[in-house]
Amino acid sequence: MINDIQLGPVTIHMYGLMIAIGVFLALVVSLHRAKKLGLDEGVIYDILYCAIIGGALGTRILYYITVMPDIIKDPSILWNFKEGYVVYGGVVGGVIAGAIYCKIKKVSFLKYFDLVMPQVVMAQGIGRFGCFFAGCCYGKETDLPIGITYTISKFAPNGVALLPTQLISSAGDFIIFAILLYYAKRKKSDGTVGAMYLIIYSIGRFFVEFLRADERGAVGVLSTSQFIAIGTLGLGILLFFIFKKIGKSSNEPVH
Repeated sequence: MINDIQLGPVTIHMYGLMIAIGVFLALVVSLHRAKKLGLDEGVIYDILYCAIIGGALGTRILYYITVMPDIIKDPSILWNFKEGYVVYGGVVGGVIAGAIYCKIKKVSFLKYFDLVMPQVVMAQGIGRFGCFFAGCCYGKETDLPIGITYTISKFAPNGVALLPTQLISSAGDFIIFAILLYYAKRKKSDGTVGAMYLIIYSIGRFFVEFLRADERGAVGVLSTSQFIAIGTLGLGILLFFIFKKIGKSSNEPVH
């Protein structure tokens, strides 16, 4: 699997390229949908900048939390930026940063939350291709025809057929993207699209984790991501019904 593309003196890493493509397409689709919904396109750009910063911090902070015992033994892990990024932390950090921005600018966080979350999961799906090329987030050994064998990966075991959990995750993300877009056209309460993202993504992530074989921390018998998924699932369900109730109340006629 090719992870690096050499163009003269310039080396292009496929992981970074896929992330960049995902962010760019998420921005394009968000701007298109914002225009159709009558939302401020300038706010989209500002939320993007905040989400990138918050997301970058979130991926590292959650990674540090999951490997804290290793950091205590070897503090040099703190400034090793070649690896150690947790997707969940990026999503949480990006959402928090966007919420803070909306609070400061006094714009509806829930409207923009609903607008951008379908594109967030789309970008995640594209980013997983980067994981596939790099060999990180790899799956268990398999005899199935869909098995992928790496030969020069720095992350995955080489010479062994592995489940392509990166592509499975990517396919799931694109399906979630389609579901959220479908629901967004029919929603009756602000915030429910974002809440539904938390619900569906958490369920999918929980089950995909059973197929993975990379080292990603553990909480008892669960992986760290599965443990977080239970929390985000509960949060998503709670927020969905809260937002739905608020929306229903705001639409009731005043007597």
